[in-house]
Formats: sequence, C-alpha cells, structure tokens
Amino acid sequence: MRYKLIFLLLVFFGAMFCYAEIGDGQTQTVEQLYPNLAAGVLTYAKVDTLKNGVLFKTSDIQITQSDIDAAISKQPQQFQQELRKNAFFILEQEATGKLLIKLAKGKLSKDVNSIDDNQLVQAFFKELTKDVKVTEQDVEIFYKENESVFCGTPLESVRKQIESYVLQDKQQRFVDQYIQTLGQKIEITVSDLWTKQQAVNAKDNPLDKARTAGKPTLAIFSAASCCGPDKMIPVQEALIKKYNSKINIVYIEPRKEQILAARYGIRSIPSQLIFDSKGKEHFRHSGFFSEQDIIGKLNELGVQ
Repeated sequence: MRYKLIFLLLVFFGAMFCYAEIGDGQTQTVEQLYPNLAAGVLTYAKVDTLKNGVLFKTSDIQITQSDIDAAISKQPQQFQQELRKNAFFILEQEATGKLLIKLAKGKLSKDVNSIDDNQLVQAFFKELTKDVKVTEQDVEIFYKENESVFCGTPLESVRKQIESYVLQDKQQRFVDQYIQTLGQKIEITVSDLWTKQQAVNAKDNPLDKARTAGKPTLAIFSAASCCGPDKMIPVQEALIKKYNSKINIVYIEPRKEQILAARYGIRSIPSQLIFDSKGKEHFRHSGFFSEQDIIGKLNELGVQ
C-alpha cells in the first residue's frame, strides 16, 4: 500500500555515461551524471560504489535488488515488463516511501504508532503544506488555460472544483520540491554500476531518444477529452509542417505511458515540455498552449 500511495501521489498530483568520480575525487550526483533520470528524492543522491546488492543507502536505510524485484512482482502483470525497464523509478518510489515515513515519525507529535503508514504520510504532507493557499488569480489562470476541458461551462459554476484542484496541485508541487531536495539535506548514495545501466534502460522510449538526439525537442503530453478531439493535435501538425526536421516533436498519451509521465512530473493534460539541443529542460506549461506561444518559446532557443 505504501508503494501504491507514493506512486499515485507522484503520478497524478505525485545520458551520459562516465565514472562517478570526477578529477578531484568529488562524488557526482544522479542529476549531474544522468539528467532527468531521477524525478524526486534521488535527484541529488550521490552515485558511488555499493556492495552486496545494495542499490540505495542512507545512514540507517538500505534498499537492495531483492527489494526492487519484490516491489515489481506486486504490481499488475501487464506493467511488470515496463517497470523492470524503469527499475530506477521503482527504487525512487521505494526510497521516497521509506524516507517519508522516517521523517514523519520524527516530525509529528501525535502517537505515530496508532496510525498506519499511509495515514502517517498523509498527515505529514498536511503539516508540510498547511500554509499553501489558492488565490483568485490562480483560479482564473487555470480556467483560462483549460477552457476546452470545461466545454463552455461558466467559471462561477466550476469555481469550487477548480479551487480544490489547484490547491491540491500547489500542495503537491510544494511536496515534490521538498522531496526532490532531500538529497541536499540527507546523505543518500545509489549504486554506480546499477544506476549507469538503468540510465540506459530508461532511455528506451520516444521522448528520451528525442531529447538526446542533438536537437531541441517539444514534448506534448495530451489526449482527447470528453468534449471531443485533442486540440493540441492541430497545433502539433502545424509545428511539424513549419519546422520540418529542425526540432523533434513527440506526442505522448499519459494514460498509456504512465511511468514516463510520472518520470517527467506530468500532473495534468495537456502539458508541454521544451528541451534545448543538449536535452536540458527549457520550459514547461500545463493547459492548452497555442502554436504562436510555442513558437515564441522555441525562438528563445534560437529555433526559427
């Protein structure tokens, strides 16, 4: 259940090959060696030699290959092959769950032994995000950027639903940032050889292949809605015609590519991500984004 909780939080609300040691002996992080491989707590983890099948280590927590195999075996059969290809993602979820439970037990003053792990993590998140608020501007911006989803329904008729969703989204972003920077506050180490291999495995998808192909890349995470066809499709087609082979354009349906969407932090659709020619994320946006808006962002990268 803990794995399922963290997986859902991160999915829906939740490159280079070289040695882990650089010239002066300083250990590098996952993000430095393999950009975009980590989506959360392992972003700033150190990459170093670990023994005896250990893949993750802090001062008092270890996760082994056997733990990862067991976690994957508990998931639906139809997802297991894809999860094995993204075993680093599974390690990150397992590590996140263990760290959050430990931190929650140290932070919360209530009797933590009286509630289960799911409730404990939820209580911890509630405490972390107690000061997060939604403004009127937040609501209006969300409505304007997602008008197609509401199919002409007036703002006042959906205001409360939007407020609730935007609050959850802002809270999740706050939690994501907290989780992602834990590696800067806690010494976390992951196995160098294993992580190197996982970086190869995780690249076996259209987006990572495009992002590392030496051209700017536009990734569109989207799908048709209850109101009709996906409005990002005509935008995509126009951009393909305009730029021909100058950029890579990748269309992804998150419902079919849940792990990939989770790795790239997609919380709502449509979402658009733009990467420069070196594969570094330049811009991201949630909600409908017009052809001219995207062209403007591509111009910032020198794409004409």
